Amino acid sequence: MPRPPAPGAPRPAATAVLDDAVRALAPDDGANRLVARIEAGEAPRSVFATFALEQHQVITADRLSFRHLARRADADPPVADFFELLAQGETLALRQLAGLTDACGLTARDIDDYQPRPGCQAYPSYAARLALGAEPADVVIALTANFAAWTRWCAVVETAMRDHYGFAEEARGFFGFFATPAPTIAEQARAAVQHALDTGQTEPAVAVRYGRLLQAYELMFWRSVA
Repeated sequence: MPRPPAPGAPRPAATAVLDDAVRALAPDDGANRLVARIEAGEAPRSVFATFALEQHQVITADRLSFRHLARRADADPPVADFFELLAQGETLALRQLAGLTDACGLTARDIDDYQPRPGCQAYPSYAARLALGAEPADVVIALTANFAAWTRWCAVVETAMRDHYGFAEEARGFFGFFATPAPTIAEQARAAVQHALDTGQTEPAVAVRYGRLLQAYELMFWRSVA
């Protein structure tokens, strides 16, 4: 179990901890080759259908993981609130995804019968593992670092879908939803991490280790879609 700081010891601010994690885990430029190809208009249009089908699986799994983390953090409201907010966001994201599935001509039967790719589902599988056994506040830090890259990539894809692939706004809604950092989520993350720092319930070095794997599985997702 994480140990509380020694009496009188300075406690790092949540913002500094989160910023350090984002910097430490920022992927190299060009690490996501599929996003680079989409940005240049060189990826086949079929990748968007695959992306949509895989995301149906990812979103459903992540929502369950976030709800479980919220329940595990029930005694620590700032941490639980962060995961409740993420779970609600997954519900909204699933609604936004409908525009892309429709634009790709996918039916409910297509979604139900789809056989997901192992490389695409490694990320939610690891998130579920963290939900079961990791300190929830450490997961907050790991996810926040991962979201920084995800947000940037979604912004690139949303623009390219408009400029190179002619997708209508409704079809781009999923990527637009994630393309702009959500201030409320950032505020909740800081509150959750500060609470954990004050109560000795986080070890940032462990959180970065979790985040490193999340980032690797995130890149694996994009590679597998390609």
